[in-house]
Amino acid sequence: LMILFFKKKQIEDEDKITLVCSLLVHAARIDENYTEKEKKIILSALTQLYNKNEDELIKVLEQAEKLENQSNQILKFTKAVKDYDKNFRLKVLETMWKIIYSDGVSDIYESNLMRRLSSLLYISDRENGEIKKKLLVNLNL
Repeated sequence: LMILFFKKKQIEDEDKITLVCSLLVHAARIDENYTEKEKKIILSALTQLYNKNEDELIKVLEQAEKLENQSNQILKFTKAVKDYDKNFRLKVLETMWKIIYSDGVSDIYESNLMRRLSSLLYISDRENGEIKKKLLVNLNL
């Protein structure tokens, strides 16, 4: 019985990684220009957030791309992120800003997405703004 419990828990964690990754993919695709640079940002963030090797994370990214493609519902993705502590959620939001600004600009759809996501992830507008401002300074934008 104990073995079944642990197996089930592992599967949930694997699913969570894919859902978190799907949210990042969604941010990358919202401007309809999903680039290699954005994929690298996603893989780099996942490496920091989870203790997995690159081959595992590439598989996760491939699954997440399929899942995001089939889903028009970001609530499922944000629900997985909300299960984590605030530092994790802030890191996910920061990663999404990196993805959005990887091409040097943020369009209206990207800005609206980020505003919506910060509230769905229980991050205040002020904190969201600070993350964005810090990133823009670091990118010299």
